[in-house]
Amino acid sequence: MVDASVSASAETAEQLLEELLRATHEASPAELPGALDRYTEAMRMGRAVVYLIDLQQRLLMPLAEGEPRLGLDDSLAGFAYRTDTVRVEEDGADGLALWLPLMNGAERLGVLQLRTVSLDGLTLWRCRMLASLLALVITSKRTYLDTFAQRIRTRSMQLPTEMVRAFLPPRSIGTGRVVSTAVLEPAYELGGDAFDHSFTEDVLHASILDAMGHDLASGLTTSVAMAGSRNARRTGADLAALVATVDEALSAWLPDQFCTGVFVRLHMPSGVLRWANCGHPTPLVIRRQRLLEKELERASEPPLGLPAQLSNATRQIHETTLEPGDRVLLYTDGVVESRDEGGEQFGLERFADHIIRSTAAGQSAPEVLRLLIHAILDHRHRELSDDATILMIEWHPPDPGP
Repeated sequence: MVDASVSASAETAEQLLEELLRATHEASPAELPGALDRYTEAMRMGRAVVYLIDLQQRLLMPLAEGEPRLGLDDSLAGFAYRTDTVRVEEDGADGLALWLPLMNGAERLGVLQLRTVSLDGLTLWRCRMLASLLALVITSKRTYLDTFAQRIRTRSMQLPTEMVRAFLPPRSIGTGRVVSTAVLEPAYELGGDAFDHSFTEDVLHASILDAMGHDLASGLTTSVAMAGSRNARRTGADLAALVATVDEALSAWLPDQFCTGVFVRLHMPSGVLRWANCGHPTPLVIRRQRLLEKELERASEPPLGLPAQLSNATRQIHETTLEPGDRVLLYTDGVVESRDEGGEQFGLERFADHIIRSTAAGQSAPEVLRLLIHAILDHRHRELSDDATILMIEWHPPDPGP
């Protein structure tokens, strides 16, 4: 153990932290690992290596050159990522390796490795703070540094997928009351699937879309639908007006295209859920480890972009109240209709059973979906015939107290 007297003083620590912040603002992607190493060595925290999760959440990819990729399911680094916990192991004869999850809210970005000779409570606390800071740095820089995008890819991406992914939000978002998390495959050859989620004040907004076809036009349809939804949302439109905006945008700009979709709004303090289903599979509710398959089933409505051609009726907005711990699942038909070599569908029952068992095992919501999408891919030997997208909302209001 390191005696507190030899740890960096508070004043020195603040000066070094200021230097690190300045360096991260000014550093190019190639210079960032060096700037990080200078800080961690000065703080007696050892050598640092940042690992980012790949697009399919199977590998941890080193940001610095010369470091090996790490498997998510067969390494201590992967365990730290999967469980959102700090892990420590021996590193050679006289050293330790720390693995700290890199998280921005509910979003899991990767892990930070720190190799040090010894460890005390103050140093561990500083390691945790460094991991939190790096998560914010990575989140802010990845929007304009293609190096991060390159690092997390294991192969080239098709053009329609590149376009749709440019519109996608983070995989997971959350507050103390709710988590919304999503996965979509095939990661590099998407057709017209997409998801969206965001917060305004005390409301969670979420949606899932599935455009007709599997080409650039389908990706463009999804992109226009997402843009229309965000434009309406950011001008304060209610849910009915938001769906009407998407309908009008598709009718005006892509009259030969359409897509299905579900748009939901969850009032986080009360659990009131409002939604519109536009020709899409019915969302599911899992409550107390049971699937409530028809809890949100309502009369079918036409897909987005078509109502003017099929009906003059306005879109229906539905409402219900969730119970604490409920999980709401939005999904595209490629999830349950995926077939193995024998023609057997993955199916709704198996879909729900994976979530229920993973939840019972104590897995976090993002980890539940990671395991589920891998099970779907393995069912098809990693070759999907259709896009498979899942968005899950987990509502946990704070205890009311005595």
